[in-house]
Amino acid sequence: MAAKKRAAKAVPTTVPKSAPYSEGKWAEAFAPRKPGEKRHWLVKSEPGVFSFDDLLRAPNRTTYWDGVRNFAARNFLRDGMRLGDRVFFYHSMADAQVIAGICEVVREGYADFTALDPKHEHFDEESNPDAPTWFMVDVRAVAQFTRPVTLPEIKARKELADMALIRIGRLSVTPVKPAEWETIVEMAR
Repeated sequence: MAAKKRAAKAVPTTVPKSAPYSEGKWAEAFAPRKPGEKRHWLVKSEPGVFSFDDLLRAPNRTTYWDGVRNFAARNFLRDGMRLGDRVFFYHSMADAQVIAGICEVVREGYADFTALDPKHEHFDEESNPDAPTWFMVDVRAVAQFTRPVTLPEIKARKELADMALIRIGRLSVTPVKPAEWETIVEMAR
């Protein structure tokens, strides 16, 4: 989730060894890219903590996406997301769970400094500044949906039945397949 503080801090970016991504259910999200290839993702935030409207009001409509404390989601931030990738911004834990808009990755994965700050709500006492466990990316708002796409609408579409949002609802960062991306963008029109 995005935090309330917005100033970036310098932290080491030593990356822990990556898992063997060539195998497993997420292999496609980590496969080598063709030149110029952009991928699609979905990130979740509770609108009471940080909403798409908050992102639109942020300086340069940009923020760091911090506070992820799940290893699979961390791996997507650290090893999957690349500059220019498009990202759905999903409002979770709300009366209306919706995809509210689109943002893009403007800074690739780097150490989540909130894990090292004992005064921050995302502090992790086991984090090591020389070998960070947790990572974040920077995202910038691209477009707010005039008609947000609701979770019930997504669940009702047969072509979205395998979407990670539906299958693994608790994961805060997930890949989105190109066909899923196009379907949801069309639903927002």
